[in-house]
Amino acid sequence: MKIVSQIKDPIRPEMELFESKFREAMSSKVALLNRITHYIVNRKGKQMRPMFVFLTAKMLNNGEINDRTYRGASVIELIHTATLVHDDVVDESNKRRGFFSINALWKNKIAVLVGDYLLSKGLLLSIDYGDFDLLRIISVAVREMSEGELLQIEKARQLDITEEVYYDIIRQKTATLIAACCGLGACSVKPDSEDVETFRKFGELCGMAFQIKDDLFDYGSTAIGKPTGIDIKEQKMTLPLIHVLNICSKDEKKWLINSVKNYNKDKKRVKEVIAFVKEKGGLDYAVEKMLAYKNQALSLLGGYPKSDYKDALELMVNYVVDRKK
Repeated sequence: MKIVSQIKDPIRPEMELFESKFREAMSSKVALLNRITHYIVNRKGKQMRPMFVFLTAKMLNNGEINDRTYRGASVIELIHTATLVHDDVVDESNKRRGFFSINALWKNKIAVLVGDYLLSKGLLLSIDYGDFDLLRIISVAVREMSEGELLQIEKARQLDITEEVYYDIIRQKTATLIAACCGLGACSVKPDSEDVETFRKFGELCGMAFQIKDDLFDYGSTAIGKPTGIDIKEQKMTLPLIHVLNICSKDEKKWLINSVKNYNKDKKRVKEVIAFVKEKGGLDYAVEKMLAYKNQALSLLGGYPKSDYKDALELMVNYVVDRKK
């Protein structure tokens, strides 16, 4: 967590003020809702998304930000939280970041309604202040996230994902939200500038690297400990597996697909699949792709003058690929 603290250093006062504004943005006249949103706020994660918003805005505007930047960060966090609450219902997950999920404590019906409430609060926050340019960035991200999830579900049934389709899925499912954070940060201080698209792209590249790193965790490493094989159990097609399916022999491919389709709950078989993917260079290939995205993201920052905010963004990009969980 030391690196996260370092990244936060140049925006610490903004992050503190953001937290109080975010609590305010969540408030409701319904006691049950307030109880639930209070629970959500108190189990917050690293808050990487608002950090991207503030660092981008401050880097582009000589360390100055405005109310739009705070609203942009609040909107993205409201909508991100809404999607997490809904995801836990869809995945029938009882835990989130080591805490009980909303659906585990208050049941699915309430969780879905809370997600809807947070989504509407986010949209209204933009509309009330006429931030239609920010609202457009967010709305595109929400649409893409839904499409990405559905594309993944559709393809998982067939297990015939090409590398190209995989990149489409992760761009929409994961990268689009980080792209929106950076685009929002830029748009809040430099509306209608080329920087908005540059930083949207920067965020997208970070998001692609982030998701490939998540794929690698499934296979374990000395730093992380035991492989989990969760993606294999859930029949999720990740980059190491897709690459190996493309290069192995016909018989090996048949065995792999059969394992993922019919033996994905068999611990011994899942271990064999993990070992096979490693042996065939699936992990090395995925690491190579992840680092290529990282380097592209860093090269987009290259043209901007040196500042604490730029240093923190570079640190963030490196953290995305070096993190241990």
